[in-house]
Amino acid sequence: MRKEDCFYLGKIVKKYGFKGELLAKLDTDEPELYKNLESVFIALGDDLVPFFIEKSSLHKSTLLRMRIEDVDDEAAADALLKSELYLPLDMLPKLSGNQFYFHEIIGFTMVDVEFGEVGEITAVNDSAAQPLFEVQKGDKQILIPISDEFIVRLERTKREIVVRTPEGLIELYL
Repeated sequence: MRKEDCFYLGKIVKKYGFKGELLAKLDTDEPELYKNLESVFIALGDDLVPFFIEKSSLHKSTLLRMRIEDVDDEAAADALLKSELYLPLDMLPKLSGNQFYFHEIIGFTMVDVEFGEVGEITAVNDSAAQPLFEVQKGDKQILIPISDEFIVRLERTKREIVVRTPEGLIELYL
């Protein structure tokens, strides 16, 4: 399995007890969707390695407590600490309406209700406090904040996002 075919689920943050159980911090608003996983991919170096989960439950509502097959002592658990967890993209819950996953809208066309076609969404920058659409228009890159206030509608079948940006924002980049 390749990382491109998966989504980031979370990270193993600490051991639980002395028999190899692990606690993972999940990167989701709905951790309960993942409490009964059968398996997970763990990033070890540049590889994603599948691991079967013998038992799992939510711990303090936001952490996933897991007993992984063949991880039955502290040394084996230590080897997995700080490792990232991944699942196949097809396990993502389907979204509707104006909700979207960042990876899903790459390649969509952005259209502003006043300006018209803005360009193609080439990436999402989520490293800052406010995530940004990175939109390419010719040789110019336009950064648009991802905000529910700006998104008018998402047209999945047309691969288009219609936005209403503040006056002059797009023109700043052109």
